Amino acid sequence: MSQNRKSAEAREKDLRLSMLRIKRGRSNTGATRVNFASVAREAGISPALIHNHYPKVADAIRLEQVRDGRGLRNRRPEKQKKERDRVRALRAEIADLRANVARLASINEVLRFENESLRAKGREDGVSRSPSQPLHAGSLRRAATAVIDGTVVGAK
Repeated sequence: MSQNRKSAEAREKDLRLSMLRIKRGRSNTGATRVNFASVAREAGISPALIHNHYPKVADAIRLEQVRDGRGLRNRRPEKQKKERDRVRALRAEIADLRANVARLASINEVLRFENESLRAKGREDGVSRSPSQPLHAGSLRRAATAVIDGTVVGAK
């Protein structure tokens, strides 16, 4: 059972062609990156054969790996910068929303305090208000603006 072996020159040519096919995206095995395993798989040999018998091809693969790695590193900072900017914008939005919640909570507390004081005043005067009667709108506006303007709302 004899098999015809390829000469070293023919095998080296096959390895270089395999490497080019992978680089150009025309690999028969579906490989997308140039490395020893993908070139060996494409050429139908073991990676050890490249390391042990084809030092020029091994150097070319190493050089291509370095180039490919640099290209990835150069693309990463752009993507990371975009993501950092996005995160910064989202954090600013969160801070604005938290400030808005705090402002609204403060207004709510002032209104709750004024509501309680009006109910107490109504009980003192013996006035019973039906639930359908709205509170006086002017007092609500004063309470809301007092918090927004930063004035202290206290007992009258």
